[in-house]
Amino acid sequence: MTEKIQAIRGMNDLLPSDTPRWAWLEANIRAVFGQYGYQEIRFPIVETTGLFVRSLGEVTDIVEKEMYTFVDNLNGESLTLRPEGTASTIRAALEHNLLYDGPKRLWYSGPMFRHEKPQRGRYRQFHQFGLEALGFPGPDVEAEQIILTARLWRELGLRDVELQLNTLGNADARASHRAKLIEYLSAHIDKFGEDETRRLHTNPLRILDSKNPTLKNVIADAPTLLDYIDAESREHFERLQALLRATNIVYTINPRLVRGLDYYNRTVFEWVTTKLGSQGTICAGGRYDGLIEQLGGKPAPGCGFAMGVERLVELMKESNVNTATPTVDAYVVHQGDGAQQAAFGAAESARDAGLEIVLHAGGGNFKSQLKRADASAARYAMIFGEDEVTSGKLSLKPLRGQGEQTTIDLSQAIESIKQGRTHGCI
Repeated sequence: MTEKIQAIRGMNDLLPSDTPRWAWLEANIRAVFGQYGYQEIRFPIVETTGLFVRSLGEVTDIVEKEMYTFVDNLNGESLTLRPEGTASTIRAALEHNLLYDGPKRLWYSGPMFRHEKPQRGRYRQFHQFGLEALGFPGPDVEAEQIILTARLWRELGLRDVELQLNTLGNADARASHRAKLIEYLSAHIDKFGEDETRRLHTNPLRILDSKNPTLKNVIADAPTLLDYIDAESREHFERLQALLRATNIVYTINPRLVRGLDYYNRTVFEWVTTKLGSQGTICAGGRYDGLIEQLGGKPAPGCGFAMGVERLVELMKESNVNTATPTVDAYVVHQGDGAQQAAFGAAESARDAGLEIVLHAGGGNFKSQLKRADASAARYAMIFGEDEVTSGKLSLKPLRGQGEQTTIDLSQAIESIKQGRTHGCI
């Protein structure tokens, strides 16, 4: 027997039992993004490797260990499956000169790829929704993005989420803090693991995110970036907080929140939950004012965020969020050539009227077809046999709840099914 081929570890199928919840979530996200004037942009899954090395930083975990990178056999170019969406958004905006007439609000969605150890809420192929505001220098657009996400949580029925904020200041402030942090951490190097030792002089801020239990107290007493923030960045951060307070957004300032990517400056934020264990961050982002210039454009500010779809789906399950599941309005049962022809025509007329119809295929007697109809979760069976063909009518049988089978005209059947849908009858 030929061996079955299975999906790659950490790259999961979405089955019909899963997709309705995903579709409901995606529709809600798109609707909220649209309410705030963000426009969709789509870009390739594969980009040149240099795009991510230049934007994310050579010593970040993503570039060093997690990217799916390969050489194009046709031209020897190094290519990478996209690990995130911000760099691609900016690359596309610059390539197509989208900022020629002013700032832009953009959003994207789709699969991303990182070679990580698969676990709940963290997969090698994962999906994100993200948005980017390009060309806006003030804290107002940061407040807008945070307020947008708060609205989304309300729309989704998610309440066990907390907003954490921090500011990274400007480059000089980060350099001063980095020097003091390295000096402080070097005194505790005997407690470091392999990752912390490697990061000490390349990316010491990432040590503050370490889950190493022996470093808990060391991290708690480490110099905080807030002590080194420049006056302009501090004022920017205070103005952001004022806008959030004015719109009743509750938040916590987390001085250890640094984000793992090199391009962030000033404001960073995360929405976190306690319901998903160690993978509790469901949405994260911040400001990246130097990235557009870094990728070859004229200097322009930017900020944005990304949210993990898999984690949101898991949180919806944990929170018992009730998502609308699609219901088949009617399953069309038929036996005999004349009945089959009548059934095809009736099914199209019902679809023209806006109903969701499954037409039986594959033969079988009435009993077996009605079993299929019941298993389809349809609300009604529309039955065509010799008697129905002769009379020019059909039999309408309720499959959910009470009700008697009746023989009626097609137009009457369509109206009955529509009324049942309107009044929530099943």
